[in-house]
Amino acid sequence: MISNEYQRRLSLAQAHKFEQALGNLDILSAPDGVHPLLRQAERAALESQLETLRHDIREYDALSAGESKEFSIDSLDELPQTLIKARIASGLTQKQLAERLGLKEQQIQRYEATEYGSANWKRLANVARALGVEVHQKVSVEICEPRFQRRLHSGCCRAASCNFRTRVCVEGLAGVAT
Repeated sequence: MISNEYQRRLSLAQAHKFEQALGNLDILSAPDGVHPLLRQAERAALESQLETLRHDIREYDALSAGESKEFSIDSLDELPQTLIKARIASGLTQKQLAERLGLKEQQIQRYEATEYGSANWKRLANVARALGVEVHQKVSVEICEPRFQRRLHSGCCRAASCNFRTRVCVEGLAGVAT
């Protein structure tokens, strides 16, 4: 995912290089002894990488243009990436978000590079608040009791042994950037 203008410029340059490489494949003949399937695999790999870059560039451009202001996620694992998208859609730079949070720009860059891997829940909540993100969620809890262990084990907790484990399901978690 592209998270800033610098990464966008790098991605555009890289996409141009892939386009040139694909063009060269059409012009240049395969070296002696190279099986045609290898040439096909090379073309497929270049096309796949180019399409991934183009997708990322289109996504970043759409977010930057404010075309997306609402995001749906199915798991809390998707929250960090959604916060990055919300920042871009809000028109804020990493530096501006850092200023709102009283942090250095480099800290936001690190957070986003690792998808907030080192951030605690309080920090994620502060980031969401600084971005004006509203979170709507539905959480359901299913508790497995020992007397039902054999009967419910396969479907309730998905654990090797069910010992009052709780499974929490998050459905319809959505973030809205304003």
